[in-house]
Amino acid sequence: MTSTTTTASASVVGARVPRIEDARLVTGAGTFVDDVTRPGVGHACFVRSPLPRATIGTIDVSAALELDGVLAVYTAADLNPGAHEISYDLDMVGMPPVPRPPLAEEEVRFVGDPVALVIAADRYIAEDAAELVVVDYEPLDPVVDYTTADQSPNLVHAGFAGNSAGAMGGRPASDLAPLFDSAAHVVRQQIFQQAYLPVPMETRGILAEWTASTAEMTIWIATQSPHEVRAFCARLLGTDEHQVRVIARDTGGGFGLKQLPLREETCVMLASRALGTPVKWIEDRQENLMASGLARHENADVAMAFDADGRIVAASIDHVQNVGAYPTPSPITGGVVVGILFPGPYRITDASFSAKFLYSNTVGRVAYRGPWQFESVAREVLLDHAARRIGIDPIELRRRNMLRRDELPWANPNGMSYDNISPLETLEQAVEKLDYDAFRADQRAARAQGRYLGVGTCTYVEPTTGASPFLSTEGATIRIEPSGKVNVYVAGGSAGNSLETTVVQLAADALGVTLPDVRTIQGDTAVTPFGGGTGGSRSGSMTAGAIGQTAAVLRERIVAIAAHRLGVAPEEIDIADSRASVRGAPDKGLTLAEIADIAYFQADSLPPGVPPGLEASGRHKTSQMAIWANATHLCTCEVDIETGAVTLLRYIVSEDVGPMINPNVVEGQIYGGTVQGIGGALYEHLAYDESGNPVATTFLDYLLPTAMEVPVIEVGHVETPSPGPGSFKGVGEGGAIGAAPAVLNAVADALSPFGIELRELPLSPARIVDMVERARATGKESA
Repeated sequence: MTSTTTTASASVVGARVPRIEDARLVTGAGTFVDDVTRPGVGHACFVRSPLPRATIGTIDVSAALELDGVLAVYTAADLNPGAHEISYDLDMVGMPPVPRPPLAEEEVRFVGDPVALVIAADRYIAEDAAELVVVDYEPLDPVVDYTTADQSPNLVHAGFAGNSAGAMGGRPASDLAPLFDSAAHVVRQQIFQQAYLPVPMETRGILAEWTASTAEMTIWIATQSPHEVRAFCARLLGTDEHQVRVIARDTGGGFGLKQLPLREETCVMLASRALGTPVKWIEDRQENLMASGLARHENADVAMAFDADGRIVAASIDHVQNVGAYPTPSPITGGVVVGILFPGPYRITDASFSAKFLYSNTVGRVAYRGPWQFESVAREVLLDHAARRIGIDPIELRRRNMLRRDELPWANPNGMSYDNISPLETLEQAVEKLDYDAFRADQRAARAQGRYLGVGTCTYVEPTTGASPFLSTEGATIRIEPSGKVNVYVAGGSAGNSLETTVVQLAADALGVTLPDVRTIQGDTAVTPFGGGTGGSRSGSMTAGAIGQTAAVLRERIVAIAAHRLGVAPEEIDIADSRASVRGAPDKGLTLAEIADIAYFQADSLPPGVPPGLEASGRHKTSQMAIWANATHLCTCEVDIETGAVTLLRYIVSEDVGPMINPNVVEGQIYGGTVQGIGGALYEHLAYDESGNPVATTFLDYLLPTAMEVPVIEVGHVETPSPGPGSFKGVGEGGAIGAAPAVLNAVADALSPFGIELRELPLSPARIVDMVERARATGKESA
């Protein structure tokens, strides 16, 4: 390939470029699913179960059908037989099957389970009609507590003995018994993490339009992965993929919830084909909180053995996860990673893990930003617990055990090979940024005054850009128009992650053109190359690879055309600011528009071997099992032991995601994920009562952190290269992984004079007051 130069003046990768999409979004000019209208569209409303488990008897839809404006009412008997196949590209061979009927069949299995679907002229009529559908239920005893589900005589799904959705494990714990028996210190802990939710600003939404004359389906949907939706719909309807078009314009947050179409979206696709008209469903907030899907609901028994110097000898985790009634995708695919990654960024040579996944009569588990996040909660909370037990400062304990760069690559005992990470460096940067010793002095002074300050930290490693079959390649098409303007086509899935801006920066840099000359087209399967969408912190690296390969082809053509016309060797051509010029003679050159004019309209004058036009497609394939990123989160807090209120004082993140395509975007991703982690530690809880009824189905009960509760988030950067394109790493999930453990440890540190060790989350005011009162009652409080 011809060697060319893109000069520094043209480089925009690494610059704090303002988000291109912001002007559209903040002025209300975005196009979300609910903004899309189609002639004759019917609006959907689901009839949902009020019971966690019951047999479905007769369903009387007659009164609903008589209501003026009602177009159709479907039950499982009407709709479900139209499903040809329900499967996902992310399904892994060998995983246990997961039942996912579009509408509930024979039994309802959680409060909110969709039993019938009403289609009407507008949503108001549909909701009124849904109230008229009469369902005869015969209540059954539900399985509410997943921790005892394997002992329950009741089964969520017939044929799944012990309510097991699957189990996996690594080295058995019995192998480590000699190491634990001979260790100077052994620390064990049991920790339960509550269920909470992705809660995107935009709820789920879909508009499906079946055209019978051409047997084609067009879908507008809020999604992170348009091409996955297309493939899913083709399998569902038993049709070819080229007969399905999926369009995703603006998506108001996804966080994993919108990675795959769920049961409601499935129903809308089937209903549109059955009814022969467009059908729209926009999830309301109560549906979102009650029936979209839970995450994080899990517990573990964890243990570490230490030698006399505080170095980790062995570690084990026995992990149990609630998958609800209808998990999507297979819960094992994300959940087993908790055990595999439990050793984290530490010098651990012997470890064991087991993972068990249990059905319950609660809403199904879905992916949520860093689905394996609990490995960091369990490990980092245990490390702070161990530090207190052994009598070592928690930062010092980590220093003695954390991997250094000169030890890499390092194979963790569960087979993960870490490389190109900097965990100790991020820890030290965060500690220095805080002035850790000064904080400890302030903490001692505050305790003397009856105030309780705490500091907590979490350091983790995260696999990004994983090479699963569906996600291992990404494509790009770049077309330089005859005007010299550039269009970049990528699969998309931009859901607030600034992929639009990132793509423009990458393309401008790779081609040597100015930012205003580039725009991107995403989210339309009719025109964009196949891609896996956003998820798994993959977009930056994968898109950079696809754009880099594609741009290289076009750049070679541009150079060849310019060199031929200007009468110099290709090696003498520089490209910058949408112009090709002769090195050393900058006045001698051609604009990209002039070169495009030659390519399209003067084909006979092109140099030999150069095809007409300036359009190319390319595809990047990652050869890595994962590209590793890492970070340290550190925060300080004050706890009011009388009210249980937690005030976060400072919050510091030191991260290593390699070179940053756009620091604004990187930091924005960190901010958002961090706030979600704070919410999980202190506020958010998808709670059920003992009977299986959800009790947090509005924002009055399901609490989210606001700007009032979140401090300024200070970000520091450490950079190690990666083996991926541009040395970029993923950043999308990290904030949500590290934040919760850091906050939990800060609160535990503040309450350490009471001998309190964390067991159940979230750390609500009521729980904190209860822990303090119980500690005082047992005389555990120390000076």
